[in-house]
Amino acid sequence: MPVGCGANEEGIVTETPTASGKGRPTPKRRDAQKGGGRRGGPVAPPPATRKEAAKRIRQQGAAKRKAVRAGTAVGDETNMMARDQGPVRRLARDIVDSRRHIGVLLLPAALLPVAAQLSGNASVLRLATTLWFATLLAAISDFIITGVMVRRRIRTDFPNEAKTRGHVGYAMVRTAQFRRFRLPPPRVGPGDVV
Repeated sequence: MPVGCGANEEGIVTETPTASGKGRPTPKRRDAQKGGGRRGGPVAPPPATRKEAAKRIRQQGAAKRKAVRAGTAVGDETNMMARDQGPVRRLARDIVDSRRHIGVLLLPAALLPVAAQLSGNASVLRLATTLWFATLLAAISDFIITGVMVRRRIRTDFPNEAKTRGHVGYAMVRTAQFRRFRLPPPRVGPGDVV
């Protein structure tokens, strides 16, 4: 019996999987390297000192951070920060960006009591503090509504996603940011259907 063959109960000779080949010829080296295995061109000489090695590492890190910043600024999925990557985070961003939120008013409303304190008038301070608390309560209710919407949508669109808490927190942080300063930039406008 040849190597890699065996017989079953009826005595019929069968070929085992170990005898079968890969089903294609071995590629030439130049063809295999075109596929992206190795980059062509000269190889940089090794660093002469530890100082030079540390400098190279810093330069590589700076170049990578620059690429990530540029990718995040334009919404390039391949060069975004890890926290912004993936279809679930994209959905959470789109849900947040498709609505207007009261959370963006928290910072300006927090300045009201400070400005009222400088005026020295007690009634102005009371009014400013009341407006601040009203804005805070409205923002908290908006956060809760947004969190429920994001959680439901993730469970509907991505039923295998086990952890939704991180995605909901990500959406809430984005809710409190001014639309113009959100990174990655919004892909949908207010009122668009997601």
